[in-house]
Amino acid sequence: MAAVHLRIGDLVWGKLGRYPPWPGKIVSPPKDLKKPRGKKCHFVKFFGTEDHAWIKVEQLKPYHAHKEEMIKINKGKRFQQAVDAVEDYLKKAKGKDQNSDGKGDSKGKKTSNKPLKILEEDDEDLSALKDPSEKDLTDSDPEPSAIERLGAGPGSGFKWESSPVKDDPHFHHFLLSQSEKPASSMEPISKRLKIIEEVTGSTSIQAADSTAINGSITPTDKRIGFLGLGLMGSGIVSNLLKMGHVVTVWNRTAEKCDLFIQEGARLGRTPAEVASMCDITFSCVSDPKAARDLVLGPSGVLQGIRPGKCYIEMSTVDPETITELSQVITSRGGRFLEAPVAGSQQLSNDGMLVILAAGDRTVYEDCSSCFQAMGKTSFFLGEAGNAARMMLILNMVQGSFMATIAEGLTLAQATGQSQQTFLDILCQGQMASTFVDQKCQNILQGNFKPDYYLKHIQKDLRLAISMGDMANHPTPMAAAANEVYKRAKALDQSDNDISAVYRAYIH
Repeated sequence: MAAVHLRIGDLVWGKLGRYPPWPGKIVSPPKDLKKPRGKKCHFVKFFGTEDHAWIKVEQLKPYHAHKEEMIKINKGKRFQQAVDAVEDYLKKAKGKDQNSDGKGDSKGKKTSNKPLKILEEDDEDLSALKDPSEKDLTDSDPEPSAIERLGAGPGSGFKWESSPVKDDPHFHHFLLSQSEKPASSMEPISKRLKIIEEVTGSTSIQAADSTAINGSITPTDKRIGFLGLGLMGSGIVSNLLKMGHVVTVWNRTAEKCDLFIQEGARLGRTPAEVASMCDITFSCVSDPKAARDLVLGPSGVLQGIRPGKCYIEMSTVDPETITELSQVITSRGGRFLEAPVAGSQQLSNDGMLVILAAGDRTVYEDCSSCFQAMGKTSFFLGEAGNAARMMLILNMVQGSFMATIAEGLTLAQATGQSQQTFLDILCQGQMASTFVDQKCQNILQGNFKPDYYLKHIQKDLRLAISMGDMANHPTPMAAAANEVYKRAKALDQSDNDISAVYRAYIH
């Protein structure tokens, strides 16, 4: 089979991991973006999206030679829009070629007779990508010779490399999200897929509705179970159902299942029954005791675990609890993954959570479509317990920060300063964020409807402090914040939002 030679400007079909081929164009990467180690690859800009990626040479095919083949196997609406964008691009490129009459333009563009540079591993003279706010790709047209070569390029008998991304631990994929570009009102905000494998072995998969790849998520054919329909679990289950997953639900308060049954979910009578009926069972409950009881208690998950069954603990708990649950699940032949989530009720409803996973890597991969449905990003952090540690650290920082913001608001009031002006100034500086603005506005309006329970952030602070003790690492800021939250709990704020810590300063 003849080798396929590609270079900058060529139109191609690029295949990323287990996702279907997508039309794109080989372009120069940004100067500060290092080329992945290992196999030769090209930097591809995909049509119909704002995504770019390093793609291995063996995962690229010439566009024209394989157009009919690709159109037959992919009928998605977004895919067709991407193909239409390629055809529009080719028409414009052809028009420019005819207008130039084969000569270089007045701006000194390279002519078709001058060979284009092929990127090698040690290339340093790399031109930057276009401004992401530009409307389309026409200003970076390939040379006419490159377009002509696409139709005649070798391709017969060309087959995609079948090995998944996980088999190539030294290869990095990057999808560069152009977040600065305003989204069209007619276009859904696509959640990006990004796989980054670091020296530490940790991996992130940033994704969700896959509009950047295939128009929609392809739900796994595995049966999904979900235990716990609280603030976070409810949004997660809703998004799993919306994206076409088959979901069986259970909740300690059975009435909470009714809404999801109406949306198409199935009902499990006990955690054991759910685990027995489903291939993958998720759990999202309030604390370590609840997580243990769900697995080890009467009619618990452990009674339904069989060899090959997967159990994913999404609750924010301590690493010791994760270790215990992992051991008992695997002792029955089950497969275990922890996957706590960073976010709030609103982010859960929007499918924009950040998922931190650790444990069985194959389970993480099996859950790909589920994680895409519920979150904007997921990270694989290695062995079981690492995700719990990272989650506690994140929530320790968030809880301490919220307590500090509340302290600032009350000090402003105590010293005769306008709280609204304090907030306005804060939101114009380096600390500006949606989190700060929303929480402060809620405080000023006296709105403490829970988006993340105060009692849960206090629990996380307590567990983080304990983790610091075990590591002989000081956590004085977290300890001080924890005392303020304990005070707020004593004022009956447990079931309010974390921003209700404000009330600990005014009583």
